[in-house]
Amino acid sequence: MSVSGWSVGGQNPSAYGDGEYAKYRIHYGFVTAGYATIKVRSEMLGKTPIFHIIGEGRTTGLSRWFFNVEDHYQSYVDQSTQLPLRFKRKINEGGFTKDVQIEFNHKELKASILNKENNVRVTAEIMPFTQDLISAFYYLRNELDIETIKVGETIDLDMFFDKEGYRFQMKFLGRSELKTKFGIIKTLKFKPLVDGGRVFKEKESLTVWVTDDGNKIPVLIKADLAVGSLKASLDDFKGLKHPFKVLSQ
Repeated sequence: MSVSGWSVGGQNPSAYGDGEYAKYRIHYGFVTAGYATIKVRSEMLGKTPIFHIIGEGRTTGLSRWFFNVEDHYQSYVDQSTQLPLRFKRKINEGGFTKDVQIEFNHKELKASILNKENNVRVTAEIMPFTQDLISAFYYLRNELDIETIKVGETIDLDMFFDKEGYRFQMKFLGRSELKTKFGIIKTLKFKPLVDGGRVFKEKESLTVWVTDDGNKIPVLIKADLAVGSLKASLDDFKGLKHPFKVLSQ
């Protein structure tokens, strides 16, 4: 994958690093439905230096009575190639559960998927430079050249989720100033293209705003659902590699 402003791996991440932490408030209308956190740790996987990225999300308060969610995601990313070596997904969403671990072999272009609930393992083929659900966003944060990207440009990336690969696409919509709890900040606005029908209204129902700086950290995610709108807004952060610039309070 190589398009204007993007490249494939091979350099150490400059947009994020060890100790980065972000917390997001999940709200449905004016109601806080839950919180999600994601953190980065520099570790070793065998003899390979990796970034261990851990994402957790859960409903809070009254939302737990209507639809209890406890999600745990982990991605183990090779620091030198920015490719995922291992991915874990353990979720409980209103009684629907999954406990899956994926081992990536990028040399042989294979993924080994272990379903821990029934101890069944299957193997699938992957595309070169495949990312997982978590590693993809960190890879894109690092590879985005904010000086050359053009409005309307669409980014393509191969991803692997559950038991199969698919083509992830994201369109750049432009720059905007966004009001946040920290003040007004400059942002880059993107629209990931998702499958419409079951959950989302249509293919372009998801919008993401990231900081227009060296961090490129998401500050707002908005999803137009089949019923209503769900938002995730940055609520707290620490350990960023670059200054978090606020234009005004």
